[in-house]
Amino acid sequence: MQGRKPVYLIAVTILAGCGAVGSGGTQEVSGSGYSFSAPEAWSVTRASATTAASSGAVDLVQVQTFRLVKPYRPELFAAASRELDRVAGQLAHQLAGRVVSSASAEVAGRDSRTYGIEYRDRVDEITFVLDGLREYELLCRRAASSDGTTCRRFVGSFALD
Repeated sequence: MQGRKPVYLIAVTILAGCGAVGSGGTQEVSGSGYSFSAPEAWSVTRASATTAASSGAVDLVQVQTFRLVKPYRPELFAAASRELDRVAGQLAHQLAGRVVSSASAEVAGRDSRTYGIEYRDRVDEITFVLDGLREYELLCRRAASSDGTTCRRFVGSFALD
């Protein structure tokens, strides 16, 4: 994870939301080497290393990619998890919030780490997927009062090409 911008600084500047899904459908959103589903009515934006879909001031799903200095291998998962735990704690501190959940999960067929950070009236759900020389940061922001369905659908739909 050396040689990349600190995730907590980047995340603070780009966070923006993921709330409840209405009765509408979904749209397939693709980025460079990946895809995910987002609510149909949400606006999609793309930048060089970021693809996002959002609605309003809070609701957002986003994938941001980073190049790793050294290739990630599955046998490095325990060490990577410890580093990501530390980064999630720093991000929560910067947001004047707290990490309310952390877990390992399989996303896109790979072991990953996921965190819930609660602050003010929001929850940021951040999932890190590591693959070779790439880190994919999946971010979903939602109102704390929402049930997180959109976030679960977003992460569950994430696929690598």
